[in-house]
Amino acid sequence: MRVFFYAQIYTITQITHKSHMCHNKLCYTMYTLIERMVINMKMKQIITIGAALLLLNAGSAQAQNSIEQVLRNIETNNKELQANKQLIQSQKLEARTDNNLPDPTLSYAHLWGSKDKSETIGELVVSQSFDFPSLYATRNKLNRLKIGAYDSQADVFRQEKLLQAKELCLDIIMLRQQKQILEERLRNAEELAKMYAKRLQTGDANALETNKINLELLNVKTEVSLNETALRNKLQELSTLNGNLPVVFEESQYPAVPFPTDYQILKSEVLSADRTLMALGNESLVARKQIAVNKSQWLPKLELGYRRNTESGTPFNGLVVGFSFPLFENRNKVKIAKAQALNIDLQRDNAALQVESELAQLYREAKTLHASMEEYTRTFRSQQDLALLKQALTGGQISMIEYFVEVSVLYQSHQNYLQLENQYQKAMARIYKSKL
Repeated sequence: MRVFFYAQIYTITQITHKSHMCHNKLCYTMYTLIERMVINMKMKQIITIGAALLLLNAGSAQAQNSIEQVLRNIETNNKELQANKQLIQSQKLEARTDNNLPDPTLSYAHLWGSKDKSETIGELVVSQSFDFPSLYATRNKLNRLKIGAYDSQADVFRQEKLLQAKELCLDIIMLRQQKQILEERLRNAEELAKMYAKRLQTGDANALETNKINLELLNVKTEVSLNETALRNKLQELSTLNGNLPVVFEESQYPAVPFPTDYQILKSEVLSADRTLMALGNESLVARKQIAVNKSQWLPKLELGYRRNTESGTPFNGLVVGFSFPLFENRNKVKIAKAQALNIDLQRDNAALQVESELAQLYREAKTLHASMEEYTRTFRSQQDLALLKQALTGGQISMIEYFVEVSVLYQSHQNYLQLENQYQKAMARIYKSKL
């Protein structure tokens, strides 16, 4: 658009310059009118083309975000994610109930004399037990950490489902690209089959060549059918992930994913944003706080109550105060919490090693795939075009055997390239899965 705009300015400037060189009044007037017409016309063209470019850019941006849109829909409609969301919600509610007061107790005792059954005593007792007050504040902090840990676990599960969906989208793109190549191959095979059928009738071709072309046509039809089946299956899998709702995904080109050249920067970025490590880090905080809670449980439990005695007509009211010392029920709980915290820390250390190892493998894989893709691209530029090969065949410059050898190598090379690009895209998707 910038080049076009400059071109228009240059044209207008030329006309303006010529109008100033015109000394005749009539000539000057004509140049002025032409100049105004050109300016109006060019500005309309600039506006029109500018609007078209904006629409193209908008369409391109929408196309680039089509995978992201599919992922957002799946995040909303996926049944497993919905079920896991409810599970996490129930776990949060359960964590909050751990800090509730015990239920109050109400009891009534009716006593009668052993000699005179008419002599009775009635006693009503209402009591409420509770832990030491500071323990509730500690438990409250623990519950907040538990809620954060549950959210982290949900985030890990969400990431796994979205990564699965993205890999399905990448497979669909590859199958659509394969479909384009197969359709072109099928058209060429059908044209050659018709042409050699006519040549066979006129005696310009033999039965061996015709049969070879017919066999090629059959093979291509089979590959087209298998491709269509695989594509439908992938779309069905994507629809299932979307809660069995229709998915609008028409993309046939991969998003641009440049290869990161600096591994150390990539490593630091991935390790700091890894959802699994974050989840284990939150679980470690929970375990540390659990140690503090278990230590606080050595504090005595309290009980307050009200007692009413209705002996011999005149009632007596009183307060009940009690203490309970956890001499037995809290035994080894601190040791258990420390062991659990150490277990989670070791799990996190191991997970960090696993993440780093997986990242190194994915990086090497992506680097190899990227280098092979570039080599294939350079080779494709120097290879013969299919149209030239077909022209050489029909012109009698090459034989049928030579044509099929060249075509088979060319199609297989394109197929290899599609596989490499698909593997590269998946490797990069797994590397940057934290951005899902």
